[in-house]
Formats: sequence, C-alpha cells, structure tokens
Amino acid sequence: MTTHGFNTRGESRFQRIPKLLQEITRPTSLYPCTNMAKLLIIDDDQGICHVLSRTAQRAGHETVSCGSLSEGRQLLQEQLFDVILLDVYLPDGNGIDFLDDFAAHSCSPEIIVITGLGASSDAERAIHCGAWDYIEKSSPRRMAQALEQVLSYREERFAARQQQIPALNREGIVGESPRIMACLTTLSDIAPGEANVIITGETGTGKEAVARAVHQNSPRKRAPFVIVDCASLPGTLAESILFGHVRGSFTGASCDRNGLIKEANGGTLFLDEVGELPFSLQSTFLRVLQQKTFRPVGGNMEESSDFRLVAATNRDLDAMAQEGEFRFDLLYRLRGAHLALPPLRERQEDIPLLSIHYVEKCCFKQGIASKTISNGFMDMLKEYSWPGNVRELVNAIDYAVNAAYFEQTLFQAHLPRELRARVLGKRVRPARGDGEVPLPENLPTLAEHRRKVLQRAEHHYLEQLMLQAGNDMPAAVNISGLSQSRLYALLKTFNMPTPGWKRSGS
Repeated sequence: MTTHGFNTRGESRFQRIPKLLQEITRPTSLYPCTNMAKLLIIDDDQGICHVLSRTAQRAGHETVSCGSLSEGRQLLQEQLFDVILLDVYLPDGNGIDFLDDFAAHSCSPEIIVITGLGASSDAERAIHCGAWDYIEKSSPRRMAQALEQVLSYREERFAARQQQIPALNREGIVGESPRIMACLTTLSDIAPGEANVIITGETGTGKEAVARAVHQNSPRKRAPFVIVDCASLPGTLAESILFGHVRGSFTGASCDRNGLIKEANGGTLFLDEVGELPFSLQSTFLRVLQQKTFRPVGGNMEESSDFRLVAATNRDLDAMAQEGEFRFDLLYRLRGAHLALPPLRERQEDIPLLSIHYVEKCCFKQGIASKTISNGFMDMLKEYSWPGNVRELVNAIDYAVNAAYFEQTLFQAHLPRELRARVLGKRVRPARGDGEVPLPENLPTLAEHRRKVLQRAEHHYLEQLMLQAGNDMPAAVNISGLSQSRLYALLKTFNMPTPGWKRSGS
C-alpha cells in the first residue's frame, strides 16, 4: 500500500515505464474541483499507479494506491473514497468480479476500470456491474478525460444532494448494509422523476416495498399506487382487468368498469412479475406505455391515463427476449431506470436489524408482549443461507413467535426444524472431514477451471511483459525466454498488438 508523495526512488521507477504512458503526465484539461477528491488506485503495476497519481494530484486531489484486491477492500473499510481506479487482472483475482462489492460501499465511489488489454465482453460486464467507464491503459488521454468527467459529475451530484431537504421515506425497507444503502441512494435519485423503473432481484428480496418507496418519494405520492400481479392475470379476462370494459361487452359485463390502468391515473402503476405478462398483451401494453391511451373492452372511444410505470421481476428479461418470450421493444421501454436488489445472503449484516423489526411487528400484530432474542436464535439466523430471502426470514420469525407464544425469549428451538437442520448440518460437515462440504452451483470441471486460471495468468503476464519491454519484441523475447514465434502466437491469441522488431540502435 502506498500513499503518493514521490521520492527519488519513485521517480526512477517512473522512468522505466514505456514512453506511451508518460503522455498522461503532460498538461491536460483536468481542472481542480471545488472540493478535493480522494482516489483509490488498485493496480499491481507501480508505474501505472505513479502516473495516475501524478495526474490526479496535479488537479489538487489526494491519491492512495495498492496492488491487490484484498488491500483495496481493507482500505475501503478504513477510509472514504470518491473514485476508484481498478485494474482487471490482479494477483488475487479479477477486478470486475469485485465491482459490486466496491460500488456498494457506504461512500458509493465511482469506479473506472483500467486494463492493459480491453475485451468487449469485459467492458459490457463492467458497465452492468456499475462501473463509470472501462479504459485501456494504452489510451492515456482518455484516462485523463474520464477522470475529469467523473470528478465533475461527483461534485455536481454532491451539491444537488445537499439541496434535497426532504428525508427519504423508506417505510418497509429495513437495513443499513452497504448494499442496501447503495440501493437507497439510487432510489433517491430516480424517485422524483418520471422515468419508468424496472426493479430486479430474487424472489423475496422486497421488490414491492421498493416499488412503494419509489411512489412515496415521488410527486405522485398522494395519488393511487395500483398493483398488477402479472403472474395471476387470467387469460380471458386480462384485457378487461387492465383496460376495463363497457356494459354488455361480454357475458357478465353488467355495467361499465374501469380497469387498473385507469385507476392508476395520476399515480403509479406497478407491474409485479412483469416477466409473466402474457405475450399476447405485450404489444398492446407497449402502445399504452407510448401513448398513455387505451380502449376499454367493447368500447369505441380512446381513454387516457397519466401514470408512472414501475415494474418488477425475478426473471432474466434479456434472456427471455433472446428466446422470443418477451418483446425487446417493451423491455427497452420498461428500462428507464434500473434498481437491482441484493439477495439477503449478500447483506447478512442486516439480519439483526431485520429480525428485531419483524419480531416487534409480529408481536404487535398478534397483540402480545415483545420478545427477547437469544444469542443462539440470532446466530442461527446469521448462519442460514436464506434462499427465500427476506420473505423467508419473515416467515421463519412468524413461525418462531407463534411457537413461543406464551414465552418471553426466542430460542433456536423455536425456529422451523428444516432451517435448524440445514444450519447444524453445515456446522458439522467441515469438522467430520468426510468430503460432504456443499459445492457451489455450476461448478466447472477441473480442466475448465485450470484452463481459465492459466489463461488469465498468461494474459496478465503478457501485459506486464510488454510494458516492461517497452513494446520491444527482442527485449520481450529475452525477458520471457520464449521463442519469437511462440511469443507472436501468444500475443495473437489474446488479440494484443504484435510490434515489429526494432533494429539495433534505433
């Protein structure tokens, strides 16, 4: 770990890096922000750390650097950072795999991914995981520009937040973990607007509660919040439920009736489990979203409804669209803003708060005195994996409160037997050494795992090799001990530049 401050020794390391990287130290348009920012650089190449630090410090910002993901995570526990410059191939893992963890930190840092050799698949994954940008180290000017833009964005965003006087209404959303706080930050950004919102997450993560929070923190909060359960829409009556109908339009239609879309006029329409919306209705609903008009079943006149759409799903809509099960155009229309909710196993530090909250709520609902939670009860809740997420936790607590109806304290014996059995089985299996430790899902074959690890190692080595050799092929051959043909072949395998041989003395 290094806090820059440069000495003579540091300058000599800088002089050894390729001339291409020195370009970034020339004057740029990067200007000092009103508030000094703090940057964390995670890269195992000290020359790159040196160059990036000098660029940021010229603009009046503070930088801290380290060479591994573990050091980066430790620094984030100890200090607050505005921006993280994150390398892809690091000694203890792939930086992109840790983007979610870094982005969910309480300081909500912006992250710029930097790499010796870019790949389109990595770039797409980085952005999906919350990165600000994905930049190759061979583009020094672009790195400087991205840094300028992200710091300007950060400063303006901070100023705007300072003017947001009303506190966020987070009723029904319990937790203080970095992951949930990051979701609340996004919620506070998107709630005041009018863009459609898509909420994704596993079953039981609290998508409806978040949808209500979007509504309650919007200018439409005094208007209706109307829920459409797409999974339970009956095929024959779906249009009538959504669009309404006029008297006599079908058997049993004894009077005119407004549909749910009309009821949401002025408020928010929440499409729960939107992935289950019948395909036959998707094109019709797309038109409603575009025009905000519809025609009741059996009606002759178009009606309008001014609603904001919030949708939720636990399914992969992109994969469904690829399979022809969901319309791409509707998916694009739904995805105005995106809120991705973490599963409970990724925010286990929230379990005590959630448990206390729901024990109190359950006791109040049943009209009984509040109960004390024993250490054994809480330990078991913390150790369970919660595949059903918060919903499963609520059900387990409801079961325990009823099991301890006439008792003051909740003990682990009050929890469902299946839950206790799984936790206890997990506790004893590693100690027995019987090889029954559960394996992660989708575990690759050993050969596939070995191939991927070797491929990452070779890629990282070649990046460092060409940097140290200054893109000089004879020097690279001499350092690596590879033959000319083998080195060329490896560079081509990873789509890396294959510079020509320099003449001696040139």
